[in-house]
Amino acid sequence: MALTLHGTVSDNTVALDRKTATPLIINGDMAIAQRGTSFTSLSSGANQVLDRFAFLVNEGTFTVTQDSDVPTGQGFAKSLKIDCTTADTEITSDGYVQLYQRFEGQDLQMLKKGTSSAEYITVAFWVKSNLTGNFVLEVKDHDNSRVICSLVNISSANTWEKKVVSFAGDTTGALTNDNGLSLQVTMWLAAGSDFTSGTLATSWEAQNNVDRAVGTFNIASSTSNEFYTTGWQMEVGEFDANSIPPFQFEDAGTNLRRCQRYFESVSGAYLSLLLIRSSGYLRAINYPYKVNKRVAPTVTLISATTDGVGSLGPGSATVDNVRFSCDGGETSGPRVHDFTMDAEL
Repeated sequence: MALTLHGTVSDNTVALDRKTATPLIINGDMAIAQRGTSFTSLSSGANQVLDRFAFLVNEGTFTVTQDSDVPTGQGFAKSLKIDCTTADTEITSDGYVQLYQRFEGQDLQMLKKGTSSAEYITVAFWVKSNLTGNFVLEVKDHDNSRVICSLVNISSANTWEKKVVSFAGDTTGALTNDNGLSLQVTMWLAAGSDFTSGTLATSWEAQNNVDRAVGTFNIASSTSNEFYTTGWQMEVGEFDANSIPPFQFEDAGTNLRRCQRYFESVSGAYLSLLLIRSSGYLRAINYPYKVNKRVAPTVTLISATTDGVGSLGPGSATVDNVRFSCDGGETSGPRVHDFTMDAEL
């Protein structure tokens, strides 16, 4: 459901002109951490950290945590902290360090991308680091392999700063109207020459890797480096620091439910499976998710006791439930304690 709020524009009044009543960025206040609050020894691959955020790295080693250092007086209680634990001063040509969130195409049709009426996208967030200088904020259209980027400057060390970045609408390439990956908002925090030897893509262009991270600093340059961020929001339209609508805080329950579309963690669940010995077949039980998943998730059993009835495992999963079963033949069933369901983009 769309909601547009109009306020009076003056030197001291912020205009509210929000095209959607629901925040486009999920968990932008870094409050939900179903996977945990500390992720150590991150040196390769895409690592899911705080809910809806991923840390992609192949240079240096890092710890990512949920932290309580936040901007004063803004209403935030948590931030995401990136701490370099093993430095890499010489970034290889294909090196990178990124923090990003991804979006389904069906949630972004109001951008009108690929039409003559394409809307501006404005991204805002708070950052704090001992490093000063520039990093790159990128919006990437996965459906059409197109990107647009902007340099973001940290002017004062160890000081919370709010950044507001507007990107022009893209009249080329519509976003697919489905539950697949369409758009990605990325902070480039380090990059090698494969991503920095061109000219920064400050206008929409076909993806050319050498243009994607030109001018970014290197967060992996020292083990003294830290980077904090919170208050991520994305708005439809062109805004600056004076006109951008305020961050939309969601209650904890709503925030969690939106995250659970992509990942759900279950602890201490009890499932009783009745297994029929004489007939030779097993009877299973379906576990309904708290929230329907984006796609049929990958279900991982963390721990379980099986009461001597054989091995337990998740079977078929759908968008709304998973079936647990056991290969034993007793009449008492296993107790399933902890499992996760992952349907991330």
